[in-house]
Amino acid sequence: MPKSAFVAIVGRPSSGKSTLLNALCGAKVSIVSPVPQTTRNTVRGIVNKPAGQLVFLDTPGFHISDKKLNLRLKDLVLRALGDADIVVYLIDATREPGPEEEALVKALAAAKGSANMPLIAIVNKVDHAEAVPERAIAFVAEHLPGVPALRISAKEKLGLDELVDYLLDKAEDGPAWYPEEYYTDQEPVFRIAEIIREKIILHTREELPHAVFVDFTDSRKLEEGGLEVNYDIVVERESQKGIVIGKAGSMIKQIREEAEADLAEIFDYPVRLRLQVRVDSSWKHDDKRLDSLIF
Repeated sequence: MPKSAFVAIVGRPSSGKSTLLNALCGAKVSIVSPVPQTTRNTVRGIVNKPAGQLVFLDTPGFHISDKKLNLRLKDLVLRALGDADIVVYLIDATREPGPEEEALVKALAAAKGSANMPLIAIVNKVDHAEAVPERAIAFVAEHLPGVPALRISAKEKLGLDELVDYLLDKAEDGPAWYPEEYYTDQEPVFRIAEIIREKIILHTREELPHAVFVDFTDSRKLEEGGLEVNYDIVVERESQKGIVIGKAGSMIKQIREEAEADLAEIFDYPVRLRLQVRVDSSWKHDDKRLDSLIF
Protein backbone atom coordinates (compact mmCIF):
# COMPACT_ATOMS: atom_id res chain seq x y z
CA MET A 1 0.00 0.00 0.00
CA PRO A 2 1.29 3.52 -0.74
CA LYS A 3 1.88 6.03 2.00
CA SER A 4 0.09 9.28 2.83
CA ALA A 5 0.42 12.04 5.43
CA PHE A 6 -0.70 15.54 6.30
CA VAL A 7 2.42 17.67 6.84
CA ALA A 8 2.24 21.03 8.63
CA ILE A 9 4.84 23.65 7.68
CA VAL A 10 5.39 26.04 10.59
CA GLY A 11 7.85 28.83 11.30
CA ARG A 12 8.31 32.49 12.12
CA PRO A 13 6.96 35.13 9.73
CA SER A 14 8.99 35.42 6.50
CA SER A 15 10.91 32.19 7.07
CA GLY A 16 9.94 31.01 3.58
CA LYS A 17 7.01 28.65 4.24
CA SER A 18 4.95 29.69 1.22
CA THR A 19 8.00 29.65 -1.06
CA LEU A 20 8.74 26.12 0.16
CA LEU A 21 5.17 24.96 -0.47
CA ASN A 22 5.16 26.35 -4.01
CA ALA A 23 8.53 24.78 -4.76
CA LEU A 24 7.40 21.38 -3.48
CA CYS A 25 4.16 21.49 -5.48
CA GLY A 26 5.73 22.89 -8.63
CA ALA A 27 2.99 25.53 -8.89
CA LYS A 28 1.80 28.72 -7.21
CA VAL A 29 -0.32 27.40 -4.36
CA SER A 30 0.39 30.01 -1.69
CA ILE A 31 0.96 33.72 -2.28
CA VAL A 32 4.39 35.17 -1.47
CA SER A 33 5.55 38.64 -0.48
CA PRO A 34 8.29 40.25 1.65
CA VAL A 35 5.62 41.32 4.18
CA PRO A 36 5.45 39.16 7.34
CA GLN A 37 2.22 37.18 7.84
CA THR A 38 1.10 37.39 4.25
CA THR A 39 -0.44 33.94 4.72
CA ARG A 40 -3.72 34.17 6.67
CA ASN A 41 -5.10 30.66 6.18
CA THR A 42 -4.03 27.06 6.26
CA VAL A 43 -3.32 26.54 2.56
CA ARG A 44 -3.08 22.96 1.29
CA GLY A 45 -0.59 21.88 -1.34
CA ILE A 46 -0.41 18.30 -2.59
CA VAL A 47 2.66 16.35 -3.69
CA ASN A 48 2.16 13.02 -5.45
CA LYS A 49 5.01 10.53 -5.78
CA PRO A 50 5.11 6.83 -6.68
CA ALA A 51 5.69 6.07 -3.00
CA GLY A 52 2.64 8.04 -1.84
CA GLN A 53 0.95 11.39 -1.32
CA LEU A 54 1.92 14.28 0.99
CA VAL A 55 -0.64 16.97 1.78
CA PHE A 56 1.22 20.06 3.01
CA LEU A 57 -0.45 22.61 5.27
CA ASP A 58 1.09 26.07 4.84
CA THR A 59 0.40 28.12 7.97
CA PRO A 60 0.65 31.81 8.96
CA GLY A 61 3.90 32.93 10.57
CA PHE A 62 4.05 32.22 14.30
CA HIS A 63 3.93 35.71 15.77
CA ILE A 64 3.68 37.02 19.35
CA SER A 65 0.99 39.70 19.56
CA ASP A 66 -2.16 40.55 21.53
CA LYS A 67 -4.03 41.92 18.51
CA LYS A 68 -7.16 40.00 17.61
CA LEU A 69 -6.07 39.26 14.05
CA ASN A 70 -2.66 37.99 15.12
CA LEU A 71 -4.14 35.86 17.89
CA ARG A 72 -6.41 34.24 15.30
CA LEU A 73 -3.41 33.51 13.09
CA LYS A 74 -1.46 32.03 16.00
CA ASP A 75 -4.41 29.76 16.87
CA LEU A 76 -4.42 28.61 13.24
CA VAL A 77 -0.81 27.46 13.56
CA LEU A 78 -1.51 25.55 16.79
CA ARG A 79 -4.58 23.93 15.21
CA ALA A 80 -2.48 22.77 12.25
CA LEU A 81 -0.12 21.03 14.67
CA GLY A 82 -3.09 19.06 15.97
CA ASP A 83 -4.26 18.15 12.46
CA ALA A 84 -0.88 17.06 11.10
CA ASP A 85 0.73 13.63 10.95
CA ILE A 86 4.21 15.14 10.50
CA VAL A 87 5.55 18.64 11.21
CA VAL A 88 8.16 20.55 9.23
CA TYR A 89 9.70 23.31 11.34
CA LEU A 90 11.19 25.94 9.04
CA ILE A 91 13.91 28.15 10.49
CA ASP A 92 15.51 31.06 8.64
CA ALA A 93 19.30 30.71 8.50
CA THR A 94 19.74 34.47 7.96
CA ARG A 95 18.12 35.53 11.27
CA GLU A 96 19.17 34.97 14.83
CA PRO A 97 16.55 33.02 16.84
CA GLY A 98 14.49 35.29 19.10
CA PRO A 99 11.48 35.15 21.45
CA GLU A 100 9.10 34.03 18.67
CA GLU A 101 11.43 31.17 17.78
CA GLU A 102 11.64 30.11 21.42
CA ALA A 103 7.86 30.25 21.87
CA LEU A 104 7.36 28.18 18.72
CA VAL A 105 9.81 25.43 19.69
CA LYS A 106 8.01 25.11 23.04
CA ALA A 107 4.75 24.52 21.17
CA LEU A 108 6.48 22.05 18.86
CA ALA A 109 8.04 20.14 21.76
CA ALA A 110 4.62 19.91 23.44
CA ALA A 111 2.94 18.67 20.25
CA LYS A 112 5.68 16.14 19.58
CA GLY A 113 5.59 14.85 23.14
CA SER A 114 1.81 14.49 23.39
CA ALA A 115 1.32 12.66 20.08
CA ASN A 116 4.80 11.22 19.38
CA MET A 117 4.62 13.14 16.13
CA PRO A 118 7.51 12.98 13.63
CA LEU A 119 9.21 16.38 13.46
CA ILE A 120 11.99 17.62 11.21
CA ALA A 121 13.73 20.99 11.32
CA ILE A 122 14.46 22.62 7.96
CA VAL A 123 17.16 25.29 7.87
CA ASN A 124 16.13 27.50 4.96
CA LYS A 125 17.91 30.17 2.88
CA VAL A 126 21.31 28.48 3.17
CA ASP A 127 22.24 29.99 -0.20
CA HIS A 128 21.91 33.54 1.18
CA ALA A 129 25.08 35.56 1.76
CA GLU A 130 24.02 36.28 5.36
CA ALA A 131 23.07 32.69 6.20
CA VAL A 132 24.52 31.12 9.33
CA PRO A 133 23.09 27.59 9.21
CA GLU A 134 25.28 26.35 12.06
CA ARG A 135 23.56 28.83 14.41
CA ALA A 136 20.12 27.51 13.45
CA ILE A 137 21.24 23.88 13.78
CA ALA A 138 22.70 24.58 17.24
CA PHE A 139 19.40 26.21 18.28
CA VAL A 140 17.45 23.15 17.16
CA ALA A 141 19.85 20.79 18.95
CA GLU A 142 19.47 22.77 22.19
CA HIS A 143 15.68 23.20 22.16
CA LEU A 144 14.54 20.11 20.24
CA PRO A 145 17.13 17.43 21.06
CA GLY A 146 17.05 14.47 18.75
CA VAL A 147 15.17 16.29 15.99
CA PRO A 148 16.99 16.00 12.65
CA ALA A 149 17.90 19.18 10.78
CA LEU A 150 18.11 19.44 6.99
CA ARG A 151 19.65 22.35 5.08
CA ILE A 152 17.67 23.66 2.10
CA SER A 153 17.01 26.64 -0.12
CA ALA A 154 13.32 26.79 -0.98
CA LYS A 155 13.99 29.62 -3.43
CA GLU A 156 16.68 27.69 -5.31
CA LYS A 157 14.95 24.30 -4.76
CA LEU A 158 17.99 22.81 -3.04
CA GLY A 159 17.50 19.83 -0.73
CA LEU A 160 13.80 19.38 -1.54
CA ASP A 161 14.12 15.84 -2.88
CA GLU A 162 15.79 14.77 0.35
CA LEU A 163 13.00 16.42 2.34
CA VAL A 164 10.25 14.64 0.40
CA ASP A 165 12.06 11.30 0.74
CA TYR A 166 12.35 11.80 4.51
CA LEU A 167 8.67 12.68 4.87
CA LEU A 168 7.50 9.71 2.80
CA ASP A 169 9.72 7.46 4.90
CA LYS A 170 8.03 8.77 8.07
CA ALA A 171 4.51 8.63 6.60
CA GLU A 172 2.29 5.68 7.44
CA ASP A 173 0.66 3.33 4.97
CA GLY A 174 -2.60 4.74 3.67
CA PRO A 175 -4.56 5.70 0.56
CA ALA A 176 -4.24 9.06 -1.20
CA TRP A 177 -6.66 11.72 -0.02
CA TYR A 178 -6.80 13.50 -3.40
CA PRO A 179 -6.69 12.47 -7.07
CA GLU A 180 -3.20 12.26 -8.54
CA GLU A 181 -3.67 15.33 -10.77
CA TYR A 182 -4.41 17.64 -7.79
CA TYR A 183 -1.71 19.97 -6.45
CA THR A 184 -4.10 21.97 -4.21
CA ASP A 185 -7.69 21.73 -3.01
CA GLN A 186 -8.35 25.48 -2.88
CA GLU A 187 -11.57 26.75 -4.43
CA PRO A 188 -11.06 29.07 -7.44
CA VAL A 189 -12.78 32.01 -5.67
CA PHE A 190 -10.27 31.79 -2.81
CA ARG A 191 -7.25 31.37 -5.09
CA ILE A 192 -8.23 34.38 -7.19
CA ALA A 193 -8.75 36.53 -4.07
CA GLU A 194 -5.33 35.54 -2.75
CA ILE A 195 -3.60 36.44 -6.01
CA ILE A 196 -5.27 39.86 -5.93
CA ARG A 197 -4.21 40.34 -2.30
CA GLU A 198 -0.63 39.40 -3.17
CA LYS A 199 -0.47 42.14 -5.81
CA ILE A 200 -1.95 44.68 -3.39
CA ILE A 201 0.66 43.81 -0.75
CA LEU A 202 3.55 43.93 -3.21
CA HIS A 203 2.62 47.40 -4.46
CA THR A 204 1.31 49.05 -1.26
CA ARG A 205 3.20 47.28 1.53
CA GLU A 206 4.64 50.51 2.93
CA GLU A 207 1.19 52.08 3.28
CA LEU A 208 -1.22 49.25 4.19
CA PRO A 209 0.34 45.78 4.52
CA HIS A 210 -2.26 44.26 6.89
CA ALA A 211 -5.10 46.77 6.49
CA VAL A 212 -6.72 45.08 3.51
CA PHE A 213 -8.73 42.03 2.54
CA VAL A 214 -10.33 40.92 -0.71
CA ASP A 215 -14.05 40.12 -0.66
CA PHE A 216 -15.76 38.10 -3.40
CA THR A 217 -19.08 39.60 -4.53
CA ASP A 218 -20.25 37.69 -7.63
CA SER A 219 -19.23 36.11 -10.94
CA ARG A 220 -20.61 35.23 -14.33
CA LYS A 221 -19.61 33.07 -17.28
CA LEU A 222 -18.56 34.96 -20.38
CA GLU A 223 -20.17 34.22 -23.74
CA GLU A 224 -16.77 33.74 -25.34
CA GLY A 225 -15.74 31.38 -22.55
CA GLY A 226 -13.98 32.05 -19.30
CA LEU A 227 -15.14 33.78 -16.16
CA GLU A 228 -15.69 37.34 -15.00
CA VAL A 229 -15.28 37.70 -11.24
CA ASN A 230 -16.09 40.73 -9.07
CA TYR A 231 -14.20 41.50 -5.87
CA ASP A 232 -14.21 44.33 -3.35
CA ILE A 233 -10.83 45.41 -2.03
CA VAL A 234 -11.63 46.40 1.56
CA VAL A 235 -9.44 48.87 3.46
CA GLU A 236 -9.73 50.48 6.89
CA ARG A 237 -9.54 54.19 6.06
CA GLU A 238 -10.65 56.53 3.29
CA SER A 239 -7.03 57.60 2.71
CA GLN A 240 -6.08 53.99 2.01
CA LYS A 241 -8.77 53.80 -0.65
CA GLY A 242 -6.92 56.42 -2.67
CA ILE A 243 -3.65 54.50 -2.33
CA VAL A 244 -5.19 51.33 -3.79
CA ILE A 245 -6.92 53.18 -6.61
CA GLY A 246 -3.90 55.34 -7.46
CA LYS A 247 -3.71 58.42 -9.64
CA ALA A 248 -6.36 58.19 -12.37
CA GLY A 249 -6.89 54.53 -11.39
CA SER A 250 -3.30 53.56 -12.22
CA MET A 251 -2.66 51.39 -9.16
CA ILE A 252 -5.84 49.33 -9.28
CA LYS A 253 -5.30 48.82 -13.00
CA GLN A 254 -1.79 47.50 -12.35
CA ILE A 255 -3.09 45.19 -9.61
CA ARG A 256 -5.79 43.86 -11.93
CA GLU A 257 -3.47 43.32 -14.90
CA GLU A 258 -0.76 41.57 -12.88
CA ALA A 259 -3.34 39.37 -11.13
CA GLU A 260 -4.94 38.40 -14.44
CA ALA A 261 -1.51 37.51 -15.83
CA ASP A 262 -0.87 35.15 -12.90
CA LEU A 263 -4.34 33.65 -13.19
CA ALA A 264 -3.69 32.87 -16.86
CA GLU A 265 -0.86 30.61 -15.65
CA ILE A 266 -3.06 28.89 -13.07
CA PHE A 267 -6.39 28.28 -14.82
CA ASP A 268 -7.06 26.72 -18.20
CA TYR A 269 -9.76 29.32 -18.93
CA PRO A 270 -9.57 33.14 -19.05
CA VAL A 271 -10.36 35.01 -15.83
CA ARG A 272 -11.41 38.65 -16.13
CA LEU A 273 -11.38 40.70 -12.92
CA ARG A 274 -13.62 43.60 -11.90
CA LEU A 275 -12.25 45.33 -8.81
CA GLN A 276 -13.77 47.98 -6.56
CA VAL A 277 -12.47 49.52 -3.34
CA ARG A 278 -14.57 50.13 -0.23
CA VAL A 279 -13.87 51.18 3.35
CA ASP A 280 -14.69 49.15 6.46
CA SER A 281 -12.96 50.61 9.51
CA SER A 282 -13.95 47.79 11.86
CA TRP A 283 -13.26 44.61 9.86
CA LYS A 284 -10.30 43.55 12.02
CA HIS A 285 -12.56 43.57 15.11
CA ASP A 286 -15.55 41.80 13.53
CA ASP A 287 -15.58 38.17 14.71
CA LYS A 288 -17.90 37.03 11.93
CA ARG A 289 -15.71 38.67 9.32
CA LEU A 290 -12.55 37.14 10.80
CA ASP A 291 -14.25 33.73 10.84
CA SER A 292 -14.85 34.05 7.08
CA LEU A 293 -11.27 35.17 6.38
CA ILE A 294 -9.21 32.92 8.67
CA PHE A 295 -9.86 29.20 8.41
